[in-house]
Amino acid sequence: MKLGLLSDIHGNSLALRAVLTSAEQLGVEALCVAGDIVGYYYHPDEVLDLLDHWKTCRIQGNHERMLALVMAIPALLPELELRYGRGLRCAIEGLQPEQQQALCTLPQQLSIELGGRKILLAHGTPWDADCYIYPDAGEEFWRSFEAYGADLIVLGHTHYSMQRQTGQTLVVNPGSVGQPRDGRPGAAWALYDTDSGKCEHYVESYDIDAVLAEVMQYDPHNPYLRDILRRQ
Repeated sequence: MKLGLLSDIHGNSLALRAVLTSAEQLGVEALCVAGDIVGYYYHPDEVLDLLDHWKTCRIQGNHERMLALVMAIPALLPELELRYGRGLRCAIEGLQPEQQQALCTLPQQLSIELGGRKILLAHGTPWDADCYIYPDAGEEFWRSFEAYGADLIVLGHTHYSMQRQTGQTLVVNPGSVGQPRDGRPGAAWALYDTDSGKCEHYVESYDIDAVLAEVMQYDPHNPYLRDILRRQ
């Protein structure tokens, strides 16, 4: 069974569309999404519509938790918007209540079995949803994953693509679909084959300029949202 591993889509529907086009061509049968479906960019409605056409396992990330927070305490939105851009507002104003509720109540982690493999989805790490694990993390961090008894652990949060075998467990961060930070512009994702246990990373091209134009329209005073999409 071929699984598409995705994370940190962040409302970037153009990037997601490119990933899903490639995934379909490569014979992907289901998606594992490791959080941060919304936030930063501007089309969470289109993102959810695209995902809903697939068999999908999803968890929440810190931006789904922020969405729940600002829906409960609207006065916090302007401060968060200054830092993270208009993406949360787009989720509040553009999604149906049932979609918002579904995002806000996604599990923080999820254990599933697909294709005979035990798979664990966690946004940061299984022990801390806000922990950042980068490719140069110390050996003690990698050994900690072995305690969960999974064949595959899928992470997000850092926006850095990586994979590391530790004991029987393959730990994979597919990188960010919507906002990569590892110097490879495009839409990052990974394909995991449950039969072989192998994982391949991909970066898809899409119309980044169109997203940059939207940033200039909605968040002209936040250069980070522009610059990070082109960083090499």
